[in-house]
Amino acid sequence: MPPAHPFDDDKLKEECGIFGAIGVADAASFIALGLHALQHRGQEAGGIVTHDPETGFNQARRMGYVRDNFTSAEVMQLLPGTIGIGHVRYSTAGNKGQTAIRDVQPFFGEFSMGGAAIAHNGNITNADALRRELVERGSIFQSSSDSECIIHLMARSMGRSIPDRMEEALRKVEGAFSVVAMTRTKLMGVRDPLGVRPLVLGKVGEKGWALASETCALDIIGAEFVREIEPGEMVVINTEGKVESNFPFRPQKSRFCIFEHVYFSRPDSILGGRSVYETRENIGRELAKEAPVEADLVCPVPDSGTPAAIGYSLQSGIPYAMGIIRNQYMGRTFIEPTEQIRNMGVRLKLNVNRALIKGKRVILVDDSVVRGTTSRKIKEMILDAGAAEVHFRIASPPTAWPCFYGVDTPQREKLLAATMSEEEMCKHLGVDSLRFISLDGLYRAVGEAGGRDPKAPAYCDACFSGEYPVAPSDMIEKGFELKAAE
Repeated sequence: MPPAHPFDDDKLKEECGIFGAIGVADAASFIALGLHALQHRGQEAGGIVTHDPETGFNQARRMGYVRDNFTSAEVMQLLPGTIGIGHVRYSTAGNKGQTAIRDVQPFFGEFSMGGAAIAHNGNITNADALRRELVERGSIFQSSSDSECIIHLMARSMGRSIPDRMEEALRKVEGAFSVVAMTRTKLMGVRDPLGVRPLVLGKVGEKGWALASETCALDIIGAEFVREIEPGEMVVINTEGKVESNFPFRPQKSRFCIFEHVYFSRPDSILGGRSVYETRENIGRELAKEAPVEADLVCPVPDSGTPAAIGYSLQSGIPYAMGIIRNQYMGRTFIEPTEQIRNMGVRLKLNVNRALIKGKRVILVDDSVVRGTTSRKIKEMILDAGAAEVHFRIASPPTAWPCFYGVDTPQREKLLAATMSEEEMCKHLGVDSLRFISLDGLYRAVGEAGGRDPKAPAYCDACFSGEYPVAPSDMIEKGFELKAAE
């Protein structure tokens, strides 16, 4: 893979998206479509595993986009069968930003009762300890991915069936996981007890079923959204279309990732019975209430800032305008043949609508500030276009802590909010004002009318609060210091 474009490098990235299908005539095609809809969750690589009674298990793993790898007849003919799972990846564990084909999921293993494949969204926070223990007992790892630990734990289980073995394996895993897995005749889906990462169930025709990270992946195949898999739930679906459900883990209060509402999920998905688009518009409205400013235009930083900018405009009464235009035909990476091209940076993806901006006081609405490098470049572009003032409004609280649950976050010292106050960040970015939505305001926007309950938060918000619902044991062992108790 070519190096990531600098615009993408200043955004938090989800680790991956997962999809599974059973009881459909051409499972691989359904999976490819589902993965295409989930491409925003992982753009480095993708893989599909299917099973056919005549050819057995079949797999294809490729680097790059789904559209470039899983649309040709040649590849799809290699993946026959009515059951399968798929995965799109952005690396967090293992070699960050250096995905090797051996790390591309789904992972496959042969057990005494038959083969099984598994794909995982999230991050195992005790993966290093598990890997050491497994290697000492003779396991031979083929990848650097934390997800491979699950396969080895299943291999060592004494469970009578593969679903039993997966249950036993996942009980030893800490962190966040949504999993899709398959045998020759069964499709399985599991969420960790806290339900940090999403997983939904959809109906396809009379006997077909699908599991996906988001509802938008069900929409693309014409599946009916049935429900979300509950935190701590495991579903097993057979080829006759029967769905069995059980809860193999100790019940805990759910802590769904609040950043899914802010940025990760597509705006046309449904989370917790709520439209992601409407939630982001609500975030913009809350932001306008908390951080008003006199200005002429409200402009989103496309595309993720758009719904919040619309909400800010509606609440404030300040006109909404597309002051920045995104080049929709540029992929995540760009061939950079000269230093001159490299120095163009963000301009390769974004361009300012000069006629609209000149002489105006502009409010720029973005979803987050991570390192701040992109924000500074966008500010410079707006000022170069003749803006009178630039005010940043951010649709999330300051990102001051790294995520260890499946999101690629820089080291804490590289997070702008970890080393600077809001006022210091404003001066660093060189803008007229900078305001973030409060954590209470974000909670109100996602439906918690009373704001955040500090004793029992409804969501995982560790990247904002520093309060980790599952201790990141591997990182603590490496010297990471948790937030001191207040």
